Amino acid sequence: MKQSKKLFVIGGGAAGFFCAVNAARLDSSLEVHLFEKSDKLLSKVKISGGGRCNVTHAADFVNELVPAYPRGKNFVKKTLHQFPPAETIAWFNQRGVDLKVEPDGRMFPVSDQSQTIVDCLIKEAEMFKVAIHLKTDVKSVVKNDEGFNLTIQHGGDLGKRVLEADFVCVAAGGHPKSSGFLFLSETGHNIITPVPSLFTFNIADKNLHQLMGVAVRDCLVRIPELKLEESGPVLVTHWGLSGPAILKLSARAARDLNNLEYQFKFAVNWVSGYHESSALDLLKAYRLDAKHEVNGKNPFGLTARLWLYLINKAGLPEATRWKDTSNPLLVTLSKVLTADQYAVSGKTTFKEEFVTAGGVNLKEINPHTMESLLCKGLYFAGEVMDVDGITGGYNFQHAWSSGWIAAKSITSVK
Repeated sequence: MKQSKKLFVIGGGAAGFFCAVNAARLDSSLEVHLFEKSDKLLSKVKISGGGRCNVTHAADFVNELVPAYPRGKNFVKKTLHQFPPAETIAWFNQRGVDLKVEPDGRMFPVSDQSQTIVDCLIKEAEMFKVAIHLKTDVKSVVKNDEGFNLTIQHGGDLGKRVLEADFVCVAAGGHPKSSGFLFLSETGHNIITPVPSLFTFNIADKNLHQLMGVAVRDCLVRIPELKLEESGPVLVTHWGLSGPAILKLSARAARDLNNLEYQFKFAVNWVSGYHESSALDLLKAYRLDAKHEVNGKNPFGLTARLWLYLINKAGLPEATRWKDTSNPLLVTLSKVLTADQYAVSGKTTFKEEFVTAGGVNLKEINPHTMESLLCKGLYFAGEVMDVDGITGGYNFQHAWSSGWIAAKSITSVK
């Protein structure tokens, strides 16, 4: 009797899990093993979207998604056509998980609980008998005439073991340093130097820090030096500014900001529906009717804390009555509202949500199969490749698409 073939998947995140469960489902004779270095499975799935899991992004056409990938646009254009968001939605629906669309296009489970997605994937792995190995570090992957030899180390064990596999799918995620990709470099693949993506901006402004927790729904943020801008919600933190608009901007500018050592100037338009002159017009019109002091209501609907911070920054005395404000002060205030200047000094990333720009060179991967062009039988899925998206469900969609394509390709090999 012919011995069953083995697939080893390296990485217990979204891409690795999706490859493993789909491969096991598509070919019941395939022996599937999943190796995870840590003691946790699906960590990013669990904590993403504030614990709700931003599963994907709604789009009628793949071309609508492509611009959301600062790196790997041409590659994901080919992968998303094979497994687009509609397929992701259908896959989870068929397993009893309904997704909902939010106004900005992000999609979450109806339960608003990431555990719903985790449980679905774990159940699928159990159903199709995927063998899961936690605290198991893959030290090397070596191609031989029959397949692959993987050297692994379990937990704190000093000894190492060598296992044999017919196929390997690397879905080990991103790494902050090139050394994290060493075992792939040894297979002959070129690694694009990783740099952080999706991070928040550190700003040394104690008055701003006092606004921690204040969120503005629609802002425009710009890095003039790089001629880049993004729009969306902004959140004030105790170290600076965060929120989707900031995260998207950090992704767009990931490599440039790394080159600048995260020291740069940027601007915020807190009232994105206005530019300087239209904001000034509204302030002048408001001055004609308002009876109270400027530290009271404001015509833009900004929160009281943020408004007070901005009028102080513009040098407008709090106790001044609207009718007594001078044109020069209103000009300054309109500039602060629409082009508030900040000096960024550093970044903040979150370990569990860490995303990198960089990874395996896409020129060495077949986008139609996820198979290495240098090493037959070796496949890739997820962030380990030089693909990354802005915030909004794009990185997870890349994980589902690439994991599914790898699974389909592996199980199609005769």
